Amino acid sequence: MTQPIRIKDHEKDARLVRARVVFGAILVVVLMGVLIARLYFLQVIQYDYHSTLSENNRVHVQPIPPTRGLIFDRNGVVVADNRPSFSLSMTRERSGDWQQVLDVIVEVLQLTPEDRVIFEKRMKQGRRPFEPVPILFELTEEQIARIAVNQFRLPGVEVVAQLVRHYPQGAHFAHSVGYMGRINEKELKTLDPVNYSGTHHIGKTGIERFYEPELHGQVGYEEVETNARGRVLRVLKRTDPIPGKDIVLSLDIKLQEAAEMALGGRRGAVVALDPKTGEVLAMVSQPSFDPNLFVTGISFKAYAELRDSIDRPLFNRVLRGLYPPGSTIKPAVAIAGLDSGVVTASSRVYDPGYYMLPNYDHKYRNWNRSGDGYVDLDTAIMRSNDTYFYDLAHKLGIDRLSAYMGKFGLGQKVSLDMFEESPGLMPSREWKRATRRQAWFPGETLILGIGQGYMQATPLQLAQATALVANKGVWNRPHLAKTIEGEKPVDENPIPDIVLRDPSDWAKVNHGMQQVMHGARGTARKAAAGAQYRIAGKSGTAQVVAIKQGEKYDRSKVQERHRDHALFVGFAPADDPKIVVSVMVENGESGSGVAAPVVRQIMDAWLLAEDGKLKPEYGGPPSSPEVTAREE
Repeated sequence: MTQPIRIKDHEKDARLVRARVVFGAILVVVLMGVLIARLYFLQVIQYDYHSTLSENNRVHVQPIPPTRGLIFDRNGVVVADNRPSFSLSMTRERSGDWQQVLDVIVEVLQLTPEDRVIFEKRMKQGRRPFEPVPILFELTEEQIARIAVNQFRLPGVEVVAQLVRHYPQGAHFAHSVGYMGRINEKELKTLDPVNYSGTHHIGKTGIERFYEPELHGQVGYEEVETNARGRVLRVLKRTDPIPGKDIVLSLDIKLQEAAEMALGGRRGAVVALDPKTGEVLAMVSQPSFDPNLFVTGISFKAYAELRDSIDRPLFNRVLRGLYPPGSTIKPAVAIAGLDSGVVTASSRVYDPGYYMLPNYDHKYRNWNRSGDGYVDLDTAIMRSNDTYFYDLAHKLGIDRLSAYMGKFGLGQKVSLDMFEESPGLMPSREWKRATRRQAWFPGETLILGIGQGYMQATPLQLAQATALVANKGVWNRPHLAKTIEGEKPVDENPIPDIVLRDPSDWAKVNHGMQQVMHGARGTARKAAAGAQYRIAGKSGTAQVVAIKQGEKYDRSKVQERHRDHALFVGFAPADDPKIVVSVMVENGESGSGVAAPVVRQIMDAWLLAEDGKLKPEYGGPPSSPEVTAREE
């Protein structure tokens, strides 16, 4: 049967359309409201946040590292300056896949896989965002050209001109001035992240490290506008950095060279002081090294050669070398004996060539096996008589001996601005009980009286102990900085002066030390021959290996590096000291025969004029009127 045709309900369809239109309109209005609300939230409520975020993407604050202060010797000769150099830096945030960029750098510059490892290590070090990291220093013109041609392949990489530390005097001041190197992870944690932003090198040793805050200065900033690719469009604001302070050292390059020449290439140490001020006039540790190798990064091979060398060129013998002082401390022991009242200048001891403790059969030998007969204080110092000082040490006892030696700076750091200095070792009864868990034996006191046994001192400490004798007990701590930006360094922890019950005891010991150099039987009289000034000195020999009781030292049976060290300390002119010198020659064997001539040459270089005559300021003849007129 045929179905009837359904009549279309236009009214119903119209209602449906109107309902859909209304629903669509409502939906559009709601969505528009949501959009408007979101825009209001972003542009009104969060305006400050997003405007700052946008500004940060456009404007960057770049640190401007300060220019490091210069270092001069006392005569104005530059010993550390800053030299312009081109380096390759990379900003990780602008480089995209920075690992791939490093591969391109190695390819373009034809570098080694080892260089690639170093670059990656430097890129992974801690740093601030958008801070460029130097990865290669001292670029050649060819390398700069290669980078320029391949710049499109190296996003975030740029060639930067910067100042790099340079030491024009090379190895002369390596152990005193020190050197700079790249900041490592450990140092990065202790440095001020703001002041050291943009700085990649720091003082590692010597003056460079001790006066790092003064030499570094204060960082500056500049706000720059960049495009989306990080290229700087313009500088919006600049705050100039404050350069580091210049430092003038008390060191004298001519005296430094004279001391090196006097050592003659032998392993050893020299330190010369002005006893009136504590200024270090020369400080030599040989062999030395070129500090310029460390500034931009030393190669593994070059560092291994320095580190593994049997001569230890990196080792600062002046500050860290610990040696038995030998007879060089006998003047200080003599002062202890006189001031404590256990001896007088006229007290005599009979020397048969050895000394024996009461109720003991062990013989403590004098260096002169035949003995010197009856000796008083003056003769004991002149002859360096061991028997006299064995007896004196026994009378003093370990407690008084240790206390007096401490007053002379033994067993403690004596310098004002040398952080590497070792305190050495001045043993005592308490020290041995704490470290060896043993009682102190009388025989140990005896050998301590001649500078042997447990006692260890640095050449700097021996120089300071000698300066105290020259200066009659007045403490002036040794220091390398003469002025810092025109101001003298201040000793905030001064050491008390040595005050004797009878001040004339200083003159008695001084006279004995003069007899060492000028006496008919003085142990170092040959070194003082022809001197135009009086020298007060004392030789010493430090054993490297012990010999058996009763045996004599035979150099032919001892390896060269096992032979005794030669030491000598002295000051001049003896009546008004202007210079104190301490010399240690490793395995030199004879203090009076090897070290004393070195001291004499250094003193001549400081006290004598070019014509070989004593300088007027040190008691020599005055300049002629004609010369004075020409100088004026």
